[in-house]
Amino acid sequence: MNNLIIREIRKEEYKILEDFLYEAIFIPKGTKKPPREIINNEELQVYIKDFGTDKNDNCLVAEYDNKIVGACWTRIMDDYGHIDNDTPSFAISLYEEYRGKGIGTDLMKTMLKLLKYKGYKKTSLSVQKNNYAVKMYKNVGFKIIDENEEEYIMICDL
Repeated sequence: MNNLIIREIRKEEYKILEDFLYEAIFIPKGTKKPPREIINNEELQVYIKDFGTDKNDNCLVAEYDNKIVGACWTRIMDDYGHIDNDTPSFAISLYEEYRGKGIGTDLMKTMLKLLKYKGYKKTSLSVQKNNYAVKMYKNVGFKIIDENEEEYIMICDL
């Protein structure tokens, strides 16, 4: 996509992470989307609450034709993919109409380079087993290290 720019998020854009947190919720085929208010649940707020106030908060956005269409952010938090207090957890999402075009892969690869540059040794994430993104995560270097009935815990060495 020619008009695609991947860049660091600007402070005044942090509010858009609410949109991308909602977009990151995996909805299996045939399942109704939950109400947007679900992002106010404590276990989801950990991904975005007070974002940018910690030195371990990192966020890249994908901008297409001057519109932010995706975000990839990391922070050290006690989320589903937490493995230790030195490893940032990964979150990524795109607006639905921009999925499947390679934007997510570009965002992830750029974030992995940024994390390596900043001195992190690895990053982690959790993903539902039937989420189509599992393949993309594996393609950029994530490996499954644990699982439960519904999810994989994956890490990527940097």
